Amino acid sequence: MENFTAYNPVKVVFGKNAINKLGISVLPYSKKVMLVYGGGSIKKNGIYRQVIAQLKENNIEYIEFSGIKPNPVHDSVELAVELAKRESVGLILAVGGGSVIDSAKLIALCAIGNFDVWDVMKGRVKPKEALPLFTVLTLAATGTEMNQFAVLQNSFTQEKIGYGNSLIFPKISFLDPEFTMSVSSEYTSYGIADIAAHCLEAYFGNGDSPLTDKFIFSILKELIEVGPKLLNNLTDYDLRARMLWASTAALNGITVFGKVSGDWGVHDIGHIISLLYDTAHGATLSVSYPAWLKTKKDEISEKLLLLGKEVFNSPNEDETIEALENFFKLIKCPVRISELHLPENYEIEIIEKFRRNKVSGYFYSLNDEDYYKLLINMK
Repeated sequence: MENFTAYNPVKVVFGKNAINKLGISVLPYSKKVMLVYGGGSIKKNGIYRQVIAQLKENNIEYIEFSGIKPNPVHDSVELAVELAKRESVGLILAVGGGSVIDSAKLIALCAIGNFDVWDVMKGRVKPKEALPLFTVLTLAATGTEMNQFAVLQNSFTQEKIGYGNSLIFPKISFLDPEFTMSVSSEYTSYGIADIAAHCLEAYFGNGDSPLTDKFIFSILKELIEVGPKLLNNLTDYDLRARMLWASTAALNGITVFGKVSGDWGVHDIGHIISLLYDTAHGATLSVSYPAWLKTKKDEISEKLLLLGKEVFNSPNEDETIEALENFFKLIKCPVRISELHLPENYEIEIIEKFRRNKVSGYFYSLNDEDYYKLLINMK
């Protein structure tokens, strides 16, 4: 077991009517905020109205930045940073799913200094402060509401990469399961696949931490128990609550304490597919993870056997991989690349981008031979 420092400063307000504590919580930080959100679904489902009511009731001035895409791009973040600077906002309030919150984290980091967003993402500059960030979560998937990471893509450089900085832990995250009830069946499924992938990335990381692995197994078993039931009853509060907390727990640190790191090779693979074809993140992961397990089966045999025993009651590696595929199928996620409806020349494009972006895991490296095997195993 590795030495580690456990640190997570995020205050989580979880449950029905959590939003009622938003306004009073903002006041100690700022009287002027920038509200960041996506394509406008929060106006249709009533969440926007509740957020604005909280700000108005507490005499908090606000400006808005909308239009954050599901696969967030640096262009939008740069525009938002300029707006936040021009308006001298004192706090960033993200209302949405992972893409909105990830974008807001980078806005908070860059709006307080004279930083280029992509220079920050690439580590060429290192900010020393950030605006405070609050989040109101509307989708159970990424876990970004309780961690210090963000993912962003750059269409010009053809990169989609992750970034971490303790300055971008949210101050407070408001998690009301009712705010996730309007999420479609399709994107609820993709969210579940994302949560499962976070658990597996941690499990197949570097380092031996048996108790941490048991946390991972428990979250995976929760997904297997709750996922199919939730898809049959999208407005069940208890099921939404269980999925929401599983999502947060999967990436708030508890699944890596005692390890060196997660592997994250499968997310690297998925990022290339979504970068090229704007494919939903969860769909890229449900296709990529079984393929990665098949590609790396001999290297990960011992861990794969334990995963099968503890989570899927499977006796060998192949049946464990099949069990994961069957779970993804059960929750109506794709498991074959043909289900993503990519253009005819996708193999050439994907391999080229794998090479250009040096797609690999932190622990299990990927090379040219692996790239070709992965695409074969996705078919």
